Amino acid sequence: MPKIAVLNQDGAKVSEIELNESVFASEINESAIHLVVRSQLAAKRQGTQSAKTRGEVRGGGRKIYRQKGTGNARHHGNRAPQFTHGGVVFAPKPRDYVIKVPKKIKRLAMKGVLTSKVTGNEMIVLDKIALTQPKTREVAKILKNLGIEKTALLVLAGPNESVTRASANIPGLKTAYVNTINVYDILANEKFIITEEAVKLVEEVYA
Repeated sequence: MPKIAVLNQDGAKVSEIELNESVFASEINESAIHLVVRSQLAAKRQGTQSAKTRGEVRGGGRKIYRQKGTGNARHHGNRAPQFTHGGVVFAPKPRDYVIKVPKKIKRLAMKGVLTSKVTGNEMIVLDKIALTQPKTREVAKILKNLGIEKTALLVLAGPNESVTRASANIPGLKTAYVNTINVYDILANEKFIITEEAVKLVEEVYA
C-alpha cells in the first residue's frame, strides 16, 4: 500500500497514513480521463447560440437583376451568404452538448487522477484545518507553510463555512467537498490538498 506523510497547518510532518491501493494506486486510464473531462467541459456550454440561414433572414424576396445579359452571376434575392445582410451558411442552432459517460468510466477516471496526484507528489494530506477566525490571512498562512505557490484544490470532508469564506478571496485556490470533487478540478490545479478525514471518505466512496 502506498504511504503518504500527514502534515499539520505549519507544514510539519506529524504522522503517516497508508492509502488504499484500489483508489490511490490504480491504473491511469488516459482515455477515460479524457472522456470525462470532455463531458464536464461540454456540460458547461449553454448551447443557446443561434443564427439565421438565408431562408430565415428578413427581405430578399425580389430578384435583384435580370437573369441574363448583365455579365454577373445569376442571383435571385440579396440574402444569400455572400451578400451584406445575407444569411449564414450552416448557421448554428440551439443544441445540447451533453456527452453521456457511464458511471464505471467516471469512477475509473477519478481513481486515475487521484493516483496521478500521488505518483506526481502533488497530493498533500493535512491532519485537520482549524482556523481561529474565518480570515483570508489564516488560510494564506497555511498555504505559505505548505509551500503552495500556484493553484491548489482544497478538499474538505464536509461543509465548513469558515474555511470556505476564508478561502474565497485567494487567487488560485478552490475549495471542494468529498461529494463535489471532480476529475477536471483535480487536473486543473497543481496541488491537491486534502484532510485526513476526507481521505478516508474518498476511500469509502471509490474503493
